[in-house]
Amino acid sequence: MIYNNLHLKQNNGITIITIDRPKKLNALNKETIHELHEAFDAANTDDETKVIIITGSGEKAFVAGADISEFADFEVGEGKDLAAKGQADLFDFVADLSTPVIAAVNGFALGGGLELAMACHFRLASDNAKLGLPEVSLGLIPGYGGTQRLPQLVGKGRAMEMIMTAGMIDAKTACDYGLVNHVVEQEALLPTCEKIAMKIAGNSLVAISAAIKAVNSSFDNEVNGFDVEIQEFGNCFGTDDFKEGTTAFLAKRKADFPGS
Repeated sequence: MIYNNLHLKQNNGITIITIDRPKKLNALNKETIHELHEAFDAANTDDETKVIIITGSGEKAFVAGADISEFADFEVGEGKDLAAKGQADLFDFVADLSTPVIAAVNGFALGGGLELAMACHFRLASDNAKLGLPEVSLGLIPGYGGTQRLPQLVGKGRAMEMIMTAGMIDAKTACDYGLVNHVVEQEALLPTCEKIAMKIAGNSLVAISAAIKAVNSSFDNEVNGFDVEIQEFGNCFGTDDFKEGTTAFLAKRKADFPGS
């Protein structure tokens, strides 16, 4: 597929998706959301892709928010449809991918940008990054999962403050809050993400997919996450990766997983 707002690079089992709308600070419009869905779907089904990294072009922004010009004149029903479709096509879709997704937050991650980063399985940030959900300053609330994922990551009180003040926090504060895992200098951001991705790619990707499913289930009020863990744990015993992992451990050698 030819993308107008993205470019992709694959190397050593890692697919890097870069949002490339520098004049708009990589803001998410409908076309970009659609292209991201297609790119994530393609990477997730690609046997060569073990880990996905998502980042923004340039040094200013990961994603500076949604493209407000596209919905400034929407009515109630259109607003609901916008949020529902966006969550289904991109944000929930990314969160539920079986392939690990790392967000490389290289600058502003605001509104939909922070929501995209939070949908990823974990996040790293450059030391110049600023993160926030400014929607209430526009008379809105976060609509792409921000009111749900932010409290899960930083706690209810901090999430309420960030949402109500519409303010931004710096990368260090985000790390202190647990919103990002690591903060590094900007030039080290992608290399650090790739280093972590290579560690992930050396493990059982079948088991990692099961772990993603089990962890995500704990945030679904209609699902008993412990039951999902039991099921996924048991399913692992029927995989070639389990046989290889245990055989390698007992033989005191490094495992060579079939899917890695």
